[in-house]
Parts: sequence; C-alpha cells; structure tokens
Amino acid sequence: VELEPEASTTSDIPQEGEEFGYVLERKISLCIGNKQYLCKKGEAFYYSAGIPHSISNKGKGKAKFLWISTPPNF
Repeated sequence: VELEPEASTTSDIPQEGEEFGYVLERKISLCIGNKQYLCKKGEAFYYSAGIPHSISNKGKGKAKFLWISTPPNF
C-alpha cells in the first residue's frame, strides 16, 4: 500500500480475522479502536480485525507498507 502525506485508509468495520503489516518507507499511524500506534520503517504490526481500525500517514512523504489480512476481505 502507498499512502500520500496526510492520507488514510477508510475505517474498516470489525470483521473476523487478523491483520499484519510491515513498514517499507517512512512511518504510519495505526488507529485500532480508540488507541493510536506509530510504526516506523522496518517495524511490523499485527492486530485482530475484530475492532474498528484504520491506517494513516501523518508524515510529509509517501509512506509504503505491506498489509496482509486473513481471511482476505477483497
């Protein structure tokens, strides 16, 4: 996934499954429920998809990250 500066994914509705990611460039902010987490280049993240969640780019450059979900919801 590539996110432009100040962009974010749509807030995913809770679903059955798990999500994992790895930040390739820059940093991203994870919003999981009512908590925020910052992930930088080279860091991974994992969470249960059973609560509302979204990812945003608060930086000044394009952020790139891998985002894997199971079961796939696309």
